[in-house]
Amino acid sequence: MSPDSESSKQTHPPSSPRPGPDLDMAHDRQTFHPRPSSSSSSASDPLNWALWLKSAVLIQVCLLAALGTLNTAIINPAYVPLAAEFHISTVTASYQTTVVVALNGLGPFLWIPLANVYGRRPVYLFTTLLGVASALGCAYARNFGQLVAARVFNGLFPAALALGPATVVDLFFFHQRGRAMGVFTVVLTSGAHVAPIVGGLVGQFLGWRWIFKFTAILDAVMLVVVVVALPETLYIRDPAAMTGTARRREGGESGWAGYRRRLRLWSSYPELKLRANQFVVPAFKMAKYPSVLFPALYYGAQYGFASILPAVTVATIFSTRFGWNTLEIGLAYGAALTIGGVLGEFVGGVVVDAIVKRERRIRGGVNPPPEARLKAIWTGAILVPSGLLIYGFTLEYRTAWIGPLMGMGIAVFGLQVIATTCYTYSVDCYRSESSETAQLFNFIRQEFGMTFAFYTILLCDRIGYQFAFLLFAIFGSVLGFLPIIFLMFKGEAVRKRLGVPRNVNVFDTGNMAERADAETEEVVQENKGSRA
Repeated sequence: MSPDSESSKQTHPPSSPRPGPDLDMAHDRQTFHPRPSSSSSSASDPLNWALWLKSAVLIQVCLLAALGTLNTAIINPAYVPLAAEFHISTVTASYQTTVVVALNGLGPFLWIPLANVYGRRPVYLFTTLLGVASALGCAYARNFGQLVAARVFNGLFPAALALGPATVVDLFFFHQRGRAMGVFTVVLTSGAHVAPIVGGLVGQFLGWRWIFKFTAILDAVMLVVVVVALPETLYIRDPAAMTGTARRREGGESGWAGYRRRLRLWSSYPELKLRANQFVVPAFKMAKYPSVLFPALYYGAQYGFASILPAVTVATIFSTRFGWNTLEIGLAYGAALTIGGVLGEFVGGVVVDAIVKRERRIRGGVNPPPEARLKAIWTGAILVPSGLLIYGFTLEYRTAWIGPLMGMGIAVFGLQVIATTCYTYSVDCYRSESSETAQLFNFIRQEFGMTFAFYTILLCDRIGYQFAFLLFAIFGSVLGFLPIIFLMFKGEAVRKRLGVPRNVNVFDTGNMAERADAETEEVVQENKGSRA
């Protein structure tokens, strides 16, 4: 231990935080949660990696998630030429995207249990390879039936949509996750937002088949990157071997050595066993907890209204209302969604982490309950319905094209704040079940979106765009938001009454549950000491 760290320990014992207004939460490591390992294998603990290594892993996982949403939405601007080649309507052409949206929600029921037992890395590798093969299958489909079949497998590719939040938990401490999760969610949604720009350019000049060929190329490049640079982040931490010293928490050289060791194709975890009841059921077990179910329903509804609806309807609406071609549709609505999403991230991630740090200062260095994060959601709760109403009314009353595009951008701005807040809140409530929590989020989000996509245009034609989007705003932002308000005031009490989940996954069963309890108890005792 260095003299500086020893002096710090003597002046400020572990049971009490550094006093005064200059308390720096980013360096108050005595209250970091979870506590990283200090055993001989601590270099393999992702929490001990240098921040630049963690950031490099996060970027790769974010890009995988973005490729997943890009694979889904990149064909959307080219519905018209695709429909013309297969002699179908543009609405029918949109169903191949709807199939992918649905499979995006079902695929993680297979991938998450495998990733929880055999590690994150082999799942990322296999699903990325599947993305390459299925995109090529779409490019060479001879009829619409073959295209839909290829898109089924393409929909199974994006494991990162649900596995990404679990990887964030593997890598980052409690007070860092808001910003990390914000980066993940904005890159994830930006894949769908950038997709129409790329798809519009490629489709206009090379044809719709080259859109899928280009996607296969992107997937192949990412596969190479993952093979050589994405390490295993699943780590079984022994709470008996923990440290509070700065040097050993995020060691630079030892972290790099551990990073290299975890680049094997797969890892072995003797403590973890795969069982049939780990498929499908665990995610739905988390639905009994309001701190997971309510945010998942709220976010899923808002994502469907603010992101998926424009993706599957814009080609039909803008080609008929404004006479736009593939390129114009892709550039205009892709830019609107991208700008709104990126700006929303600057608000979402930063505000969530700032709220947590402020609450820790107020509490004298003690980690606040996860409900503190919900204070950041108000911006999104106001902007999403505002954007939806602007979009619907400007389409119905045939204003200039800037009106609906502005509505899209405002709605997506608010959606990004909601996504960051809901993800980080639910994951922090049940950290050991982060994979299943993200899986339930992903399932609800994708299935809501699939359902909306089937009937939206028909509904709008029947009752008018203004009334349709007014209904969407009421359902998502009024009825869906009331349970979130309940959680703000009663969420902590409800969680205490329901207790800690048991027998959901391999991490909360038997010896693994005892390890998690030991770590939790240590943090509780530490926080009690901090209060004293």
